Amino acid sequence: MSADPVDYQTLVFPYARSSDQQASKPVSHPVVIAGAGPVGLSAAIDLAQAGHPVLLLDDDDRLSTGSRAICFAKRTLEIADRLGVGQRFVDKGVTWNTGKVFLRDDLLYSFDLLPERGHRRPAFINLQQYYVEGYLLDRARELPNLEIRWKNRVVDVKSQSDGALIDIVTPDGTYQLHCDWLIAADGGRSAIRRALGFESKGQTFRDRFLIADVRMVADFPAERWFWFDPPFHPKQSVLLHQQPDDIWRIDFQLGWDADPEVEKQPDRVIPRVQALLGKDAKFEVEWVSVYTFGCQRMEKFRHGRVLFVGDSAHGVSPFGARGANSGVQDADNLAWKLSLVLAGKARENLLDSFDVERVQAAEENILNSTRSTDFITPKTAVSRAFRDATLELARKWPFARRLVNSGRLSLPTMYAHSPLNTPDTASFAGTMGPGAPAADAPIRINTAPDWFLTQCGNEFVLVTFLDVGSLSLLTPAALASLASARVPVRLLNVVPPGTRPHAALIEDADGYLAQRFDARPGTTYLLRPDQHVAARWRAFDVDAVLAALDRALGQAERTP
Repeated sequence: MSADPVDYQTLVFPYARSSDQQASKPVSHPVVIAGAGPVGLSAAIDLAQAGHPVLLLDDDDRLSTGSRAICFAKRTLEIADRLGVGQRFVDKGVTWNTGKVFLRDDLLYSFDLLPERGHRRPAFINLQQYYVEGYLLDRARELPNLEIRWKNRVVDVKSQSDGALIDIVTPDGTYQLHCDWLIAADGGRSAIRRALGFESKGQTFRDRFLIADVRMVADFPAERWFWFDPPFHPKQSVLLHQQPDDIWRIDFQLGWDADPEVEKQPDRVIPRVQALLGKDAKFEVEWVSVYTFGCQRMEKFRHGRVLFVGDSAHGVSPFGARGANSGVQDADNLAWKLSLVLAGKARENLLDSFDVERVQAAEENILNSTRSTDFITPKTAVSRAFRDATLELARKWPFARRLVNSGRLSLPTMYAHSPLNTPDTASFAGTMGPGAPAADAPIRINTAPDWFLTQCGNEFVLVTFLDVGSLSLLTPAALASLASARVPVRLLNVVPPGTRPHAALIEDADGYLAQRFDARPGTTYLLRPDQHVAARWRAFDVDAVLAALDRALGQAERTP
């Protein structure tokens, strides 16, 4: 992995006075997003790609410093593909699927997060947050309807029935904007949340961890290594990850009594790193930070026309890589719904499902993060005795390894109880039920290799599985009915391996697609624009498809 030609850590974006600051009354924008981190940029790109004008405000003039979020999950990479940056992430990032857990000097066990073949993206890549932001920013600058204003800090917000009135501070004064919709992606100390009088409630755990980004050349494999009670840091835990550019992330558990400012000093950091690597190891400390575990969320993420995403809406402890991944998935969930509302193709109540689905996701992340924290940092004698006994048993017994929790790693949420789902009317095997993110698989189009998910997203997709020799399940009347639907529906007709399909069909290259969707001839799936399953049937029925489409648009019953 060669050095990137752009040093994203040193870029400075000049402040520029906008014409809105000279207007006699607040200028109105369809969508304003506060916060140009990974979440805000993802939401802005998604909406701009759909053709909507977007104004993105950020209170800084730089990208993030230090590596910060580094572990980006398979689902996030699939979203990044849809935004046009996934390949850049993977090309630069360190790919990994394997994790190892150690007790003192001993390897307890290893695990493979993606044992199946036939997936385009790995379980995870490690990539510094400034690269993620930089690549997203490069993509954002390609979109003419996406404006970014640096050094524009939102300081007050007044929610209104038709949008929000925003007070913004700049280097040469304050001005106001009106927007029809405001997306708050302004982080854990959200000024928008504070201005509207909302709270993010939860739990702070009594422990601290030191992050050290270390530049060195090492022969460790590209794996996640987690130690309980290692000899180089006894009675505590340590986590090691490789990043691009010969940077390694090391997390050292410190304990609650540690002084964060003292622990960040070189004379405290360097000996800890030397204890891990050896006293003669050559390295440079690039960046350090001390963090405290915490899990919290807002009660609701939608408040009229103000919508909260990412850390402004929820926060979790860092073990498990659930922060940035969950935030990008918030943006993924919100953007297609808001896009349809802006286009007049769905009612505003569709956005209530953003709240339902992403609150569920936040609850899952907080639950998993809390369990990880309790295992890594037990707070009572009983819980420590359980943790230590579990680790000893894990040396030999697989059942105990399932109880070891060094951070349950990020997985996408299955919206099994979403109001947008159409319940199954037939029996299916596997996990691809309504609400699930669609699985990827190799395909061929006109004999050219491709991937299923490249054909999905940004619009509703109707997937039909055919037998050999079939061209379509849809009659001319059914096609006409679908053409008159409230929103466009893309048709994907899938044929078995080796069929040498017609140009209008896609070939299930290795049979993985039918296997993962438990499909046989006639099986039909309706996928949402965010690639989640809306409905599925064993036989195509155009009226059932249209009813499911309406339900996925926030309308339980079909209306003229």
